[in-house]
Amino acid sequence: MIFSEKLQLIRKSKGMTQEELAEKLDVSRQAVAKWESGQVYPDISNLIQISNLFNVTVDYLVRDQECMVSIDTKEESDISKLIDFRLEANVNTYAAYMNETTSTRYDSHDFSYSNGQYTYHDTYVGGEQFAGEEAIWLDGKIQYAMNYLGRVLDERFSGDFLKESLRKADRNMPYRGPEYYKSGEYTYKCSVTGDFHWFQGYEEICCNNLRVYECYFHGGLMK
Repeated sequence: MIFSEKLQLIRKSKGMTQEELAEKLDVSRQAVAKWESGQVYPDISNLIQISNLFNVTVDYLVRDQECMVSIDTKEESDISKLIDFRLEANVNTYAAYMNETTSTRYDSHDFSYSNGQYTYHDTYVGGEQFAGEEAIWLDGKIQYAMNYLGRVLDERFSGDFLKESLRKADRNMPYRGPEYYKSGEYTYKCSVTGDFHWFQGYEEICCNNLRVYECYFHGGLMK
């Protein structure tokens, strides 16, 4: 992932527009647009400002992420299987109104799914404002976890549309839902910084261009 892609993903994950980022950096919106399109590169002072604003290192911003992490073939295979199971569990639990189980905490909503050696569990509390965690185990050993915190912003929010969107997740975006999905008057958008090893993201739903729901999430592989 190159700088222009990273900047756009980080900005969107914070729910920030190009105009808002430009104002915080004291540059023009056109400058931010050119950075994100890869037309030009910010100078070192702007890079430092971006680094401080988003709490990431300059090294992370300027280096090709694929060159920074060495992954052996077995690990790639294990992660691929883990992602496949996460997507499978996703369409067999909350998003599909299936496999709700006994609460594990006071007033919690829990979903569980297993296939072979893998087990998935999702638990959350709240309703219009909610928080939860999903996790995956392999032979009883934790492999992956993700925390999320969200809220409904308007009465036009549709829980059915949220679930429909989550069921559209694929291998390119296996964290919550797809990058973009639209049905009727509703639009779902999701942006992620990082990869399945370690990530943070933001999703939102708009109804006729009015934002009616938002959710922040972060997670990754457990060791």
